[in-house]
Formats: sequence, C-alpha cells, structure tokens
Amino acid sequence: MLTRTIFDPEHVLFRESAARYFQERVAPQSARWREQGYCDREAYREAGEQGYLLMWADEAYGGAGVQDFRYEQILIEENMRHGEPSLFLTLHSRLVAPYIGGLGTEDQKRRFLPPAVSGDKIFGVAMTEPSAGSDLAGIRTHAEEHEDHWLLNGSKTYISNGQIGDVFVVAARTVPNSSHGLGLFIVERGMDGFERGRRLKKIGMHAQDTSELYFNNVKVPKANVLGDPTKGFKALAHFLAEERLISMVQYTAAAQSAWDLTLAFVKERRAFGKPIGAFQNTRFKMAEMRTQLDVAQAFVDHCVMQHVEGKLTAELSAQGKLFCSELEGRVTDECLQLHGGAGYMDEYRISRYYTDARISRIYAGTSEIMKEIIARSIGLDDRKMV
Repeated sequence: MLTRTIFDPEHVLFRESAARYFQERVAPQSARWREQGYCDREAYREAGEQGYLLMWADEAYGGAGVQDFRYEQILIEENMRHGEPSLFLTLHSRLVAPYIGGLGTEDQKRRFLPPAVSGDKIFGVAMTEPSAGSDLAGIRTHAEEHEDHWLLNGSKTYISNGQIGDVFVVAARTVPNSSHGLGLFIVERGMDGFERGRRLKKIGMHAQDTSELYFNNVKVPKANVLGDPTKGFKALAHFLAEERLISMVQYTAAAQSAWDLTLAFVKERRAFGKPIGAFQNTRFKMAEMRTQLDVAQAFVDHCVMQHVEGKLTAELSAQGKLFCSELEGRVTDECLQLHGGAGYMDEYRISRYYTDARISRIYAGTSEIMKEIIARSIGLDDRKMV
C-alpha cells in the first residue's frame, strides 16, 4: 500500500482521536439513522463539542482557527471508514459555512457562525432545481428587490439537510436577462413562506436527509444578503474547487474502505475447499484495485497540498472529481461481486458502499460536466471551435 507522506505527527494523533469518535459515537447510530431517513440533530451537537465543526472559523466565532485542510480530510476519511457516510458534517462546515465566512458581513458572521460551530444550528445550501442541476445558469428561483428586503420565490430539490437544516444559503436569479445574474440569500427556519416538501427516498445514502424546499413570497431581510446580490454566480464558482476536493477525498476513502472489507472477506470465505482469495481471478482483481487506489490516493493527497498552499485550480479539482468518482463506482462494484450473494444483502456493509457510490458521479457536478471543464482547459472549447 501507498505510504502517505503529507501528514505530520499532530495529524496522526488527530486521526486516532477522530477514529475513536466515529467508532464509538457515530457507528452505533448508523442503522437507526438509515431506518428513519436522517441523522439526529444531536450528532451535530456532539461533533461541535468535539471541535469538529467549522474548525477553520476564527476564535471570535467559537472556532479553532485551523486553516489546514488536512484536518478536514482526516475527518472525512475516518467517517467513511468507521462512521456513517450520510452524516454530512463537511457539508455543514466546509461547503455552506464558508459562504458566510468568506462573503458575510461582521453582523452575519456573529449571528450565524457561533451556533454552527456548536452544532446548535445546521446549515444547508439550496442550488439544485428540477430543471437546473449542474448548470447553475439555468436557475429559475428568483428574488426581487424591495425597500428593506428581497422577495424570494421558487423551489429547490435534492437539498441535503432539507428537513433538519436551520439556515440555508439559497441561490436565486436577481438579474432577469443575465444567465449569471444570481444572488445568495440566507433563509432561516421559521421565515414566512419558507416551506419544506417531501423527504426524498433514494437508492443509497439512506441516512442523509434529502428534501424539496419551497419559497413562496419569502421576505429575506437585506441583512441576510450575502455579498453583491448580482454576483452570486462568481461566488459559487469560487467555492467549487474545494467542494470537488472534498468529494474526491470522500470517494477515495469509500473505495478504500470497500477494498479493506473485501480483502478480509476473501481471506475468510471458502469455496471448493479453499479461500476465494486463493483463486487467480480474485487475486488479480484485488491487485488491480490496490494499484488504482494507490494512484488515486497519491493524486488526492497532491491536490490537498495544492489547496493548503492556495494553488488548487478548478481544472485540477475537476480532474480529481471525475477520476475518483468513477474509481469509487468501479471498486465498489468489483468488491460487491467478490462478496457473491452476500454482497447483495443489506446486512453486509459492502452493499451500502455500492449503493451510496452511485450518486458520486452526479452531485457536485456530473462526470460529463467535469469532462467538459477539463476539455475546455486543454483548448478544446466547443464555443470557440465553430
């Protein structure tokens, strides 16, 4: 296996502590959460007590002021191995909260960041719509400016933390005739006209609360507008590189965990008088996956260090998102196959890695969109080749 060299002794100690936390506090709840369709709010409060939420936030807002992304990487990896993949602590901490931390006023930071650090308020982001997924320019939810507020109307779907969330960053069109004229609005639980639709049923990620949201003449105070209300598209694009880095860390950790489970299984399970790991097909499959995982991990760790140094590009993160999501799909499929009939049974964890992995090639930008970004970065831009 690959020897990982990007971690310092402090990271190793943090990993040991995080592994214990996910094994002792999260894993025992996993089956119940999957049955009920969402993770308990208390899980966020417990993570907050451990200091695992918004670690980057300044001490003035209750955070630890830790800017080193490697700590977040460790949390993601240990949750995938020992906890519950549907517990989206990183969505709360690193996908949503940075919009407020990076674009918010001092008043907004003081209102929203401390309860997010403690886990008392859960964050979500509302971008996707029935007719606008990876293409944010297709957003139809719109907001009209009034004297002291913006009037928000529209709907969102496939929104993580949709039911349990308290604070949502909502993308809405503010410039009618501009595909990029978007604003970002902070919508809070209890605002008049803000309604939650169904908790959506999925083939995987059964403990992840995914819902529809509706905005019917929601009066969003101007104090809840993030940054320039006409330049939200640029802000969304700015945070995409880290979102895709988070995704590739998660995908690779999930694939690695599936491989670990399978290695133990093929050593123990016997067929025709010997362990199935002794058959050439099994040995070759495991060897091939081991090589692919080490290549992926080396690339992910490189991207992490690029991000730590402030050098990660949108194009490189797109490559990583594409490669790691496709790899996760292949590895979990091969690992389930090596489990035989047992792999199709829900009682075996490999079945959940397999179903959970199918969404990875879709959310945070589909594989097809990633290929488009990469192709344009190497000079193959269809818009300029007519």
